[in-house]
Amino acid sequence: MRHRKKRIIFIGFIVVFICMIVCSPIIISYYYLPEEVKLIAGKEHILNFDIPLKASVLKDKAITVKGEHNNIISTGSISLNKPLYVSMDEAGRTDVTVSLLGFIPLKTVSVEAIPDREVIPCGKIVGIKIDTKGILVLGVGQFEIEGKVVAPCKGLIEPGDMILKCNDTELKTKEDLRDIVETSKTQGLKLTVLRNKEIKQVTIYPKYSMFDNEYKIGLWIRDSTQGIGTLTYIDPKTGSFGALGHGITDTDTKKLMPIRDGNIITTTITHIKKGKKGIPGEISGIIDYSDKNIIGDVRDNTSIGIYGELDQSITEDINYHKVPIAFQDEVHEGKASILVDLTNDKVQEYEVYIQKVSKYSNEPAKGMVIKIVDERLLKLTNGIIQGMSGSPILQDGKLIGAVTHVFIQDPTRGYGIFIENMINNEKR
Repeated sequence: MRHRKKRIIFIGFIVVFICMIVCSPIIISYYYLPEEVKLIAGKEHILNFDIPLKASVLKDKAITVKGEHNNIISTGSISLNKPLYVSMDEAGRTDVTVSLLGFIPLKTVSVEAIPDREVIPCGKIVGIKIDTKGILVLGVGQFEIEGKVVAPCKGLIEPGDMILKCNDTELKTKEDLRDIVETSKTQGLKLTVLRNKEIKQVTIYPKYSMFDNEYKIGLWIRDSTQGIGTLTYIDPKTGSFGALGHGITDTDTKKLMPIRDGNIITTTITHIKKGKKGIPGEISGIIDYSDKNIIGDVRDNTSIGIYGELDQSITEDINYHKVPIAFQDEVHEGKASILVDLTNDKVQEYEVYIQKVSKYSNEPAKGMVIKIVDERLLKLTNGIIQGMSGSPILQDGKLIGAVTHVFIQDPTRGYGIFIENMINNEKR
């Protein structure tokens, strides 16, 4: 009986061991092989996945893959722990299937070659105003009527919900909803609500508050937000831009704000609060919302940047030099620089050092760790401060990314996003 038990344990151990051998490459490839790789058509790119695996590659004739000795790989086993030299002669997209032992599929990687592209790295501090797509719910409240505490929206509406319509009328401002509540009195209101990408219909019954002398439903709401950030790049051909390197989230709900429309506005910096350990610094400025100061429109607010288009006159006035973009396989640890205008004078270039590069990371806004080493910038800000998000990062004469976050415990250091991720996120 004892021998049988030992035998069962031994067999179980062998099964687990075999499963680990089979599953480990699959798990490694899932997390460390990218879903998509971008190339410049007609140029050879070095891909170094640094994965301790040997695999077979199934590809079509559109793509050329070479090994470390410049030999073209068509079939057979290749090492994913050594550099691969990949190129596509013409713009287009193809899939490369990586398999283990030639027959166990690990992952399909989409490879896209795009025409060579040059953009203008900007670094200009601007005001940003966005209007939400619907009315954002910040909180659900209660109030008193005739000695009773009531909460008409409790259990029906949640913080972070977007109220899109009321009685089939599209809502654009907080006042739109308040007017309908007041005129409807105690009649039920049919609200169309967006919650976690799902549309819901709820009915709310307003209550009359004698204290406030009005009908209420007990919601804290917001329909717009404003702030200061940095333009990352401008496409000189179209006037389109990318900025921030991260999305605009509501300060109360911490959720990404879906936008109806927005503006880029000239701003004048009035004060710079230096960063300290544990206390982030910030840029303060004056934003004049008059039409003459609006220089562009915001079209999209995404988790890795905001996008839109600048006025043609503004684009023509910008005389910054165009530079090529770099893909993440070209970015390396070492010297680099950022561009930002913190003096209301002109965009300045400041030296930084890239301490870590996390290629094909699952957190695209944190693709690299940078450290501010330029004494001029350290004297001015102590490092990275709020408002510098979007400051373009240059290396080897190319635009490689943008500043996104500061390390709270060390303001001289922060994260950057690869420009490849920002440009991939543009709506085409």
